[in-house]
Amino acid sequence: MDLGIAGKWALMCGASKGLGWGCAQALSAEGVHVLLVARGAEALEAAALKMRANNASGKSANVLFVAADITTAEGRAAVFAVRQDFDIVVTNAGGPPPGDFRDWDREAWLKAVDANMLTPIELIKATVDGMVARGFGRIVNITSSSVKAPIDILGLSNGARSGLTGFVAGVARNPKLAAANVTLNNLLPGAFDTDRLKTTMKGAAQKSGQSIDVIFEARKKTIPAQRFGTPEEFGAACAFLCSQQAGYITGQNMLLDGGAYPGTY
Repeated sequence: MDLGIAGKWALMCGASKGLGWGCAQALSAEGVHVLLVARGAEALEAAALKMRANNASGKSANVLFVAADITTAEGRAAVFAVRQDFDIVVTNAGGPPPGDFRDWDREAWLKAVDANMLTPIELIKATVDGMVARGFGRIVNITSSSVKAPIDILGLSNGARSGLTGFVAGVARNPKLAAANVTLNNLLPGAFDTDRLKTTMKGAAQKSGQSIDVIFEARKKTIPAQRFGTPEEFGAACAFLCSQQAGYITGQNMLLDGGAYPGTY
């Protein structure tokens, strides 16, 4: 299927690895020009070079990158100094650390809210009016399955990402946006084979005294698909939400978790 977005420009946050990389690669493969953003300059440059190599024999798409912390005003200024107008924006920031809510002070909460709620809102504010003027826009926020099924040790993430979810639900239904072919949706990843999952599993192994292999296998058994997701299939879902064909989908939370969530709704 031709997604009809070749030649569009996308801002891809957290793009040097993991789910962000999967989304960036999927968009680039569709001929979308991408501006990759991440904090680690070395990993980001390597990701950009790999993407250019992957696209060498396919659709021609520009791959630019900016090493910056998108959660800061300075980082966002650096990004928009390279390019101001984007047809697609994929927000993505590393989740806050797990822990006991009794140990989180005000600073921890503010950091979580700033990265996982306020930063996406700032990016939406900076780009959505241009999308409306051009008659096309796709904003996708990478959040977490914990929005749908909160996880007790991820209270910082539960709270901050749920706040973003509520904000998006209202803004996405604004007729001035929806009628202008501008959509806002959230992708909710469950357990995917990424560095973050490995870090979480390593922590669980140390806490329980079991080997990391045992922890991994036990986690897989909680997923009906009996496996972890891949960044590539996550990226494919993101690319579809950014497509011309997805113009009638807005204000939605798409859960990708291999069937782990047990609810009907």
